[in-house]
Amino acid sequence: MGNLRIVAIIIALLLIAFIVWWFFGKHTESAGKSTIVNDEQTATIVVNGGYSPSTVILKKGIPAQINFDMHDSTACLSHVVFEQLGVNKDLTKQKVTTVNIPTDKAQTFNFACGMDMFHGKVIVK
Repeated sequence: MGNLRIVAIIIALLLIAFIVWWFFGKHTESAGKSTIVNDEQTATIVVNGGYSPSTVILKKGIPAQINFDMHDSTACLSHVVFEQLGVNKDLTKQKVTTVNIPTDKAQTFNFACGMDMFHGKVIVK
């Protein structure tokens, strides 16, 4: 077996390990929290190659808005969909798009891009 084959096998094994880690590994991200001003809470999610933060925690009983700050022109991320709320907003119409979140009870609202490739959630506690 030549040196070229050994190098090719090593590279292939490294790529396989990376793919397994990417799809099955535990990836943690800190959750964002809202800011409360005048009995209203807001949180901002930056849309740039995904959602950052992808999880936002809101306080129950205080009216809430999530602001999606668009920094990415990817077609997939051009919409945000909250299926439970019946919301499908086009994020390309303005730099910051606001979604009102009901906070009357503790619950979790999942959201995704228009193609359902990028995900996030809003947790009301």
